[in-house]
Amino acid sequence: MASAPNWAEQMTAIATAVGALGLLGAIVAAAYAGQQVREERKTRQAQTAAEFLRRWSGDALVEARRLLARYRTPEELAAAFKTFVDADANEAFVLYRELDYFEQLAALEQRGAFDFELIKLLLGRILVERWEMWKPAIEVAHGAGVYPQFEALATKMRRALAQPS
Repeated sequence: MASAPNWAEQMTAIATAVGALGLLGAIVAAAYAGQQVREERKTRQAQTAAEFLRRWSGDALVEARRLLARYRTPEELAAAFKTFVDADANEAFVLYRELDYFEQLAALEQRGAFDFELIKLLLGRILVERWEMWKPAIEVAHGAGVYPQFEALATKMRRALAQPS
């Protein structure tokens, strides 16, 4: 014959039920917090993308691109850039703006702060062409291995563009 539960068993059952509800609440809260973190990351990436697009169209980089457009080949750019760097000329610092832009963009992508697919969509082939234009100039003026993030991103982009979609 079964006996009715005593007060200790009843309290244990109630405490277990309350604990289970608390655990369920904590799981729901953790899931919600995870969703919020993902949304915040997307928002931050969108803000970073907007800032980089604004910079690309800003006066400083437009000036750099205009100066760069004077040189039709990587060899012409390399000779001019070397001259500018050696003379510590203003033109060198104007041209550095574009190099620094791509190096910073690549560093942000490498650290996960900027989505590669977005870079591919917005710059794609331009990024690879810019690296190919700049590489001889960088090597002549500073040696190999300078602007490594830009180089790595251009290599990654070249591979991504070569793959069929």
